[in-house]
Amino acid sequence: MSEKFDYREALKNIPHKPGVYQYWDVENELIYIGKAKDLRNRVGSYFNKDAHINAKTRVLVSKIRNITFTIVDTEVDAWLLENAMIKKHQPRYNVMLKDDKTYPWIIIKNENFPRIFWTRRIVKDGSKYLGPYASVSMMHNILGLIKETYPLRTCNLALTRENIDKGKFKVCLEYQLGNCKGPCQNYQTEDDYDNSIGEITDILNGKIGAILRRLKGEMEAAVADYNYELAHRLKRKFDLLDNYQSKSTIVNSSITDVDVFNIASEEKLAFVNYLKVMNGTIIQTQTIELKKRLDESDEDLLTLAIIEFRSRYNSTSKEVIVPFKIDVEDVPGIKFTVPQLGEKRKLLDLSQKNVQFFKKEKIDQYEKLNPEIRTERLLTQMMKDLRMNQLPRHIECFDNSNFQGKYPVSAIVVFRDGKPFKKDYRHFHVKTVEGPNDFATMEEAVHRRYRRMLDEGTELPQLIIIDGGKGQLSSAMHSLKLLGIDKQVTVIGIAKRLEELYYPHDQYPMYLDKKSETLKVIQHLRDEAHRFGITFHRKIRDKGTLATELELIEGIGKTTAEKLLKYFKSVKKIREASEEMLLEVVNLKQAKAIRSYFSTEEMS
Repeated sequence: MSEKFDYREALKNIPHKPGVYQYWDVENELIYIGKAKDLRNRVGSYFNKDAHINAKTRVLVSKIRNITFTIVDTEVDAWLLENAMIKKHQPRYNVMLKDDKTYPWIIIKNENFPRIFWTRRIVKDGSKYLGPYASVSMMHNILGLIKETYPLRTCNLALTRENIDKGKFKVCLEYQLGNCKGPCQNYQTEDDYDNSIGEITDILNGKIGAILRRLKGEMEAAVADYNYELAHRLKRKFDLLDNYQSKSTIVNSSITDVDVFNIASEEKLAFVNYLKVMNGTIIQTQTIELKKRLDESDEDLLTLAIIEFRSRYNSTSKEVIVPFKIDVEDVPGIKFTVPQLGEKRKLLDLSQKNVQFFKKEKIDQYEKLNPEIRTERLLTQMMKDLRMNQLPRHIECFDNSNFQGKYPVSAIVVFRDGKPFKKDYRHFHVKTVEGPNDFATMEEAVHRRYRRMLDEGTELPQLIIIDGGKGQLSSAMHSLKLLGIDKQVTVIGIAKRLEELYYPHDQYPMYLDKKSETLKVIQHLRDEAHRFGITFHRKIRDKGTLATELELIEGIGKTTAEKLLKYFKSVKKIREASEEMLLEVVNLKQAKAIRSYFSTEEMS
């Protein structure tokens, strides 16, 4: 097969019809399967240079060496065919549906006097399988209800009419305990047993309301006939079923036979929740994980999941509730609903809670095992939230401190991959600013920081955060413009009062959700810069205050005071130093003056 692929020639043979297309590589391996309303337009969009295509899709396109397709009658047929082909061939660039569990089913065995039990194996022997059940506990609760309400056999005897009539079997302990009515010895007719199976099937399908209405009628008839023993048995069954329904019902029982879907997605993963509702009762629920291979949209992923779930659960629901409109042609017999209010909206919200919980749980598991996954996710989220065009792997934050205009300092903290990188923390003694001028202090600190980085050829950060509002941000931008790097980095200011984020030349602030991870990282940077700056500022201020005290001694000036503090580390040690020790730093006259000063201080 030729290394060079002429897509224009291939497109000539592709019709403007719905269908499924397949991409093949140089090794004649199937690498991608897709569906389309219009095959030629969809396939052509991959090769359109003006189209916005992400890096992964460009890699896929570079590997295409052949295109085949299958025409179908409708877009719905294309959905179904695509789903079946992806399952069969599992191409490397298609979404991977992660479903590593074999979920259990409830089986109604194809036999005389059918047994009901659970299994993980489906055998095509004519038995009826209901499920699968993503929640094993839910399945066992249902089986427990069935066992308590309907006496059924649990033995595996061949209860044919011939064997029963020949008297081959005897009742067992289950009959004595009241858990079975003894069909093996003709104590229960097949019609009576089948009625119980019919009611159980209705329960498993969520149709409890009809059974309750019938039981109520039978109870009233039994009371009217003074058959209180039968009425008591019927009342117990009614109470068991009514209690089960009250625990299961979450919406109005008029909502009948509805499928509900919701989706939550990340950069590389997506999760879709499915609720099957009958008469206001959820009879099935499951959440699956989808691993993205290209830049699939939520609509594409949800469509894939809807087909998968409806196929898996053999759903024939005529209404499908979804969180947003799906761009598909009218599907015969199926109505897609995006509810805004009412009971259906409550169902959609419940599905959303389930999928969000599942997503959080899964991502927490991944991130505990692979911390780098959390880092990538966090940086990607920050990039989106802060409208950046690159990941903020290197962030720097500035904060200023002064005391009544004296001892002004500026601190810089550095985060790499979302975490403090203390080795790169820096602080500045402000040199050019007189008095309490926070704007000028910020301007000097930013200029000195990046002037030095440019001179040394150090890589600039992707994000600069200025602790302060518009004034401090404008001062920082003035320095960056002078250096010619104002277009190379993203710069934001954060104001303390309401945690507003300011962008240069943007009149209005941006607010992030208080629970946002992006805001938490920015707050961490701001607080760390403040802590680092205050610590340094106190040290300088204390040193300045002490040096001023030493300058009160005759013959001791500012330079000598700083030398003494540098050598002895504190005024206390200078006070306790002998004349000989002081001579290590000062001359004899100064040493005597120091001793005299502190001796007089102690006597007063």
